Amino acid sequence: MKNNFVIEYLNENEFRKKERSVKKYNMLAYKKLVFDYYPSFRDGNFKGVITMKNAKDSITKYELKLPTDRMFAKVHGDIVLHYTVYENQKLVMLDTLSPEDILDEGHQKELSTYKGVMVSKSHAERDMFKINLLDMLNQK
Repeated sequence: MKNNFVIEYLNENEFRKKERSVKKYNMLAYKKLVFDYYPSFRDGNFKGVITMKNAKDSITKYELKLPTDRMFAKVHGDIVLHYTVYENQKLVMLDTLSPEDILDEGHQKELSTYKGVMVSKSHAERDMFKINLLDMLNQK
């Protein structure tokens, strides 16, 4: 094994729940994550926006935007992977996936869709209102 990085989890159970939810509701983002980003992280090619850098301890935090349907992104927000790189230890720590509320809810129960977009059970009216509003704006 050459000079590769190891991938670990801040909280593996919670991260895996969100990851499974992404797999279920956004397969393109999941495939990109598993087959493109994870292997590049192991090779030391880090993608995304640097949100914090500690040069003294060689710690860098990143946010990586995953491919997301435009309507989903407008209603719930982009799917973003938050991770931290510890260069001295050759470690990539996967922190979380956001938007956390819809991904957690998608793991706990089956979510319905409205006009092709996931709708949260806890605030379905708000999500449907956003979808209808965006749909009306797109028609003009």
